[in-house]
Amino acid sequence: MSREVVLDTETTGVDARNGDRIIEIGCVELINHCTTGRTFHTYLNPERAVSEGAFAVHGLSDAFLADKPRFAAIADKLISFLGDARLVIHNAPFDVGFLDMELQKIGKTKLRPELVVDTLVMARRKHPGASNSLDALCSRYGIDTSRRIKHGALLDAEILSDVYIELLGGRQADFGLSAPSQGPRLAVANAQTGSEPAGLASSPRRSTPRLPHVSADERSAHERFIATLSGAAIWKDYAAPSDDAGT
Repeated sequence: MSREVVLDTETTGVDARNGDRIIEIGCVELINHCTTGRTFHTYLNPERAVSEGAFAVHGLSDAFLADKPRFAAIADKLISFLGDARLVIHNAPFDVGFLDMELQKIGKTKLRPELVVDTLVMARRKHPGASNSLDALCSRYGIDTSRRIKHGALLDAEILSDVYIELLGGRQADFGLSAPSQGPRLAVANAQTGSEPAGLASSPRRSTPRLPHVSADERSAHERFIATLSGAAIWKDYAAPSDDAGT
């Protein structure tokens, strides 16, 4: 099982080293690249004013944030939700820089860089020379952003989860028919050898398809119905199969 968390933040400004703080965190859980419905979302009191530029982006005012919890109050819940999942973030250095700053302030361990996946880097590799902002990627992949009047951490994380799947090549539903333990290499090996994946029973094949079995009562009922019809029924010219046909 592959667990990932798509994460986004909103902040008081653009420079964590200059005292700006996180004011909103939104996370969406993915299992095997599919959303599970589990999310983490919170607003935070940054204990400082929101800059005019940041307010224009997300619309979160000082008055709205005044009664929200401090980062220290939600840190353990956030850390528990993230666990050992890979973190999928657009322009990861920005969000990771803010999160690491907040974690260090309260004596917590910083995020593990090897777990971070930057979708901006992915997009630049896939679409070199093109605009790869979240809005541009949504437009390119036809992802609905009609709910996005202002930036919001949870909504942006939900949108980013769709973008991430497209960057990986698009979602292909398998209807739950694939073997959970079968990795890509095993799948290739099975395709080359023609063997069945472990845990999937092969269904027996019938060399000759069976014809539908019609009982005597069913045939009699059908003949009584035909007798009520006006005009000639052309199918009377054809013999019905015997009861033992196909056995």
